[in-house]
Amino acid sequence: MARVLMEQGPVTAAVVAAELELTEAAVRRHLDALIVDGEAEARAPARSARPRGRGRPAREYLLTDTGRVRFGHGYDDLATQALRFLADTAGEEAVDAFARHRVRELLGSDLDAVTAPAEPAERVEALARVLSARGYAAQTRRGGFGVQLCQHHCPVAHVATEFPELCEAETRAFADLLGTHVQRLATIARGDAACTTHVPLEDPELLARVRDRGAAGTAQLPPPRSPKGRQSL
Repeated sequence: MARVLMEQGPVTAAVVAAELELTEAAVRRHLDALIVDGEAEARAPARSARPRGRGRPAREYLLTDTGRVRFGHGYDDLATQALRFLADTAGEEAVDAFARHRVRELLGSDLDAVTAPAEPAERVEALARVLSARGYAAQTRRGGFGVQLCQHHCPVAHVATEFPELCEAETRAFADLLGTHVQRLATIARGDAACTTHVPLEDPELLARVRDRGAAGTAQLPPPRSPKGRQSL
């Protein structure tokens, strides 16, 4: 159940029940136990979420920092201390260099798998698969003029809270691999439910210019002529 919250959270008890093929009553008992243990929390749904029928909207559940410990935060304190030492002895440039090196090591031999597809959307899907194989529980979803890459788990989230260079290096690496600028919208390190990166597949400014030119061209056309050859009023 904790994995469902990690990969899909925040989610309602109904979604968890459907995913695990359990009754909602059984799921709620497990969720209540996770909340008591401090491994999960319940939140009111986002304001943009539309209520489903009458009554209060269903609460949504997601893992807390304590709950995420199950998935690989055991060495956070040691890693944080090491980066502090690196920053103190070699400067912030060394921390940034380490962050870039870490991303290269993370993707490793799968770089070609990400850059091989011709279509940008396919490259994002390939990157999500590679990240999921590395334990980042990554998914994609369309939104606006592009696609969002959502990482529901981050093994270095606690460390990145103090050293955002890790997130920044990852974002730059994504842009290089995908061949386009990207925008980091949210991070687990800042308290969000997932690390979300927007990857534009279309240029909204270019589309706006094309629409404007089309509208201007239409405005310059002469009015249609009447059957007798005269312009209609």
